[in-house]
Amino acid sequence: MPMPAIRHHIRFLLNGDEIALTEVRADETLLDFLRLRRSLVGTKEGCAEGDCGACTVLVGRLSNGELVYEGVNACIRFLGSLDGCHVVTVEHLKRPDGSLHPVQQALVDHHGSQCGFCTPGFVMGLYALWMRTPKPTERQIETALQGNLCRCTGYEPIVKAAKAISGYGRVADDPLVAERASVAAKLAEWRDGSRVEIGEGAERFIVPASLDDFAEVYAAEPDATIVAGSTDVGLWVTKHFREISPAIFIGGLHELRRVERAEGQLTVGAGVSYSDARDVLAAAIPALGPLLERIGGDQVRNMGTIGGNIANGSPIGDTPPPLIALGATLTLRKGSTRRSLPLEDFFVDYGKQDRLPGEFVESIVVPLPAKGSHFAAYKISKRRDEDITAALGAFYLALARDGTVATIRIAYGGMAATPKRAAAAEAALAGQKWNEANVEAAMDALSSDFTPISDMRASAEYRMMVARNLLKRFFLETGAPKKPTQVSRYEAA
Repeated sequence: MPMPAIRHHIRFLLNGDEIALTEVRADETLLDFLRLRRSLVGTKEGCAEGDCGACTVLVGRLSNGELVYEGVNACIRFLGSLDGCHVVTVEHLKRPDGSLHPVQQALVDHHGSQCGFCTPGFVMGLYALWMRTPKPTERQIETALQGNLCRCTGYEPIVKAAKAISGYGRVADDPLVAERASVAAKLAEWRDGSRVEIGEGAERFIVPASLDDFAEVYAAEPDATIVAGSTDVGLWVTKHFREISPAIFIGGLHELRRVERAEGQLTVGAGVSYSDARDVLAAAIPALGPLLERIGGDQVRNMGTIGGNIANGSPIGDTPPPLIALGATLTLRKGSTRRSLPLEDFFVDYGKQDRLPGEFVESIVVPLPAKGSHFAAYKISKRRDEDITAALGAFYLALARDGTVATIRIAYGGMAATPKRAAAAEAALAGQKWNEANVEAAMDALSSDFTPISDMRASAEYRMMVARNLLKRFFLETGAPKKPTQVSRYEAA
């Protein structure tokens, strides 16, 4: 392929200003830039790991020609990933006459702020929600604010404020709506097909011009750090002080952000975020919807990617077990060469994957469950929302006409050094009647499949008990004469 033009600066909009930077470190975060270089101190650092939401800002990007704004964590978002974007901070909400924005006024009137430290992050989280859903339900509000923590007020006044925002103004009159066309035109103008290369040594990073350009760059520099959503790599910098240069920022590669459905399967680009994947995956495979809603908060779901969750090889990643149970395969690419392998074979050992130097995850192919089959995924964590998994079980079952098990795939996360299938439990069920006695035999066989460890999230004994009980739960939901009932607090209320 022809060599793209090389540009040695990044450019983006910050509120109403055009920013062009030639001196940027690969590990410089948006939060540090805002506070230290621009004195925009409304954006706060609380946790520096994408947990508390005090650093929430909006980032607008072009998606299929449409300008889309999403809340993100500035503390783990790298500046180099923002080329061609529009960054909106809490300062941009100020009205020309000095009056408060509807989101801010609602929080004032409903006493949604006490010490005030977390308030700008709540304002921006609610702003993002209001822009897409002017009259949200309580459940939508709570889901949108999973990634915002307040240690003073409790959340009732904040939720009341969220419900009241549209009483203070209309989305149609918001400045981001009024300037949307001009912002979209500017971002489109900046799409010049160039590759960005900035810095040297420990400060170097690359923003590829296209997917093919990325493949070529990474094949030539296989030791580079690939950064998609930075929800993992961000913590390498803020918590572990690791060098990530040279870094390759791929979040803007539209070719990696596609989801296609055809011939009984979904093909999910490795750069598809959890937020973008949710509606598509949940429509095709309903059990994935509730699981994706429990990955991080809204900001993390807007940034984190399906491919990144797989490629980092974590034994407690939330997407590998259900995708393994569904029989997913990976497409890996190095240069112009591609190969396919079952997802379960990608995970070799702790921190080790079947990935050659210069090779990257390009897409995930997910077979849709066969008609009449059963699929479920259950996540166990210390708190329900925005928490890291202690154990996760995923189950796929297809029964023969005589009620025997024709196909069974059982996969767990948090039970071994990698996401792993329960081969002994599957063998105990294959060809057997799907009944309680046989399921209990398979539960016993799990001790042959796994030797979990104890850590800060759960003890080994607890993990094994959970693994057994999740298999039992799957049976009760699919084969027991009387199905168990699960009622959410929204339904109970």
